[in-house]
Amino acid sequence: MSSDSSSGTEQKIVEAAKKVFLEKGFDGARMQHIADEAGINKASLHYYYRSKERLFDKIFADAFMEFLPKIGRIMNSNIDFFDKIKAIVEHYINILSHNPHLPVFVLYELNRRPEKLLEMLKTTGVEPQQLKIIIDREVAAGRIFEIDFVNLIVNILSLCIFPFVGKPIIKGFIMQND
Repeated sequence: MSSDSSSGTEQKIVEAAKKVFLEKGFDGARMQHIADEAGINKASLHYYYRSKERLFDKIFADAFMEFLPKIGRIMNSNIDFFDKIKAIVEHYINILSHNPHLPVFVLYELNRRPEKLLEMLKTTGVEPQQLKIIIDREVAAGRIFEIDFVNLIVNILSLCIFPFVGKPIIKGFIMQND
């Protein structure tokens, strides 16, 4: 098998696995589902990824690496505080808009294997304490009122995530399926 063919097959597997894992979660996904979605046989799938766990870890890591490095770049940029918050929210909403199943997927995994998620977060280079330093500087300069940085992070994440997680309730009950 040529390396181009091999990388093409591997890319098809990754895309198929992402779709299956996001829709069904780790427990609901089967290697056969992923093989079928990728248009390959199960033996080929196992050739590239020996286990469902290994393939899942790749998909999970890729999901985080799509989001977190840019957050780090935004935090390290020289733009003002409010523009940083706006850029983070825009980036987060953009990622979620293109991957609407991602929040449920991450929340499920957070409950299933919190230690794995924490381990992955630590490898991203994003440092939450950095936000505390920025907030302290803005408060000292008199540009913002004092706010606990943990509350700010939780509020930003919650406000970004809930519309995607709560979509069935928002759409079906509040918006009456409109």
